[in-house]
Amino acid sequence: MDDAIREMVRRRAKDRCEYCLLPQEASFLTFHVDHIIARQHLDVVVDELEHLCLACNRCNAFKGTNLSSIGPQTAQHVPLFHPRNDRWSEHFEMDGGMILGLTAVGRATIRLLQMNAPQRVELRQQWLANGREF
Repeated sequence: MDDAIREMVRRRAKDRCEYCLLPQEASFLTFHVDHIIARQHLDVVVDELEHLCLACNRCNAFKGTNLSSIGPQTAQHVPLFHPRNDRWSEHFEMDGGMILGLTAVGRATIRLLQMNAPQRVELRQQWLANGREF
C-alpha cells in the first residue's frame, strides 16, 4: 500500500482507532490501516480510501477478516460496524472508559473486538483523567 494512502487514512481518522476511538498517542503500538472488507473477500485488491480505516492493534487483530458476528442480546447474525458507512455515535456511546452498544451492530462489534477488555477500558479512563476527550 502506498505511503501517501496510509497518511491520508491516518489524517482522516485524526490518529484515532475508528472502531474504539483510542488515540494513537495513548498506545505503545503503531496503528494499522485496516481493509474494512478483508482482501480475501474481494476479487481485486482494494487500497482505495473508502475501503480503508485506521485501527488500533487490538481492534484490528480481533476483527481479523470478520464482516459480522452474533449479537449478544439476540443471538442473531449481525454485520460489524463499518467506519465508512456507519456513524460511530449511532452505534456506540462512551461512558467513562466503557463503550456502550446502542444497536445490535454496536453490541456485536464491541463483543467481537473486545473493546471493553479491562486494559482497554483502563487506557481510555487514563486518557480521560488527563483531561483529554474522545
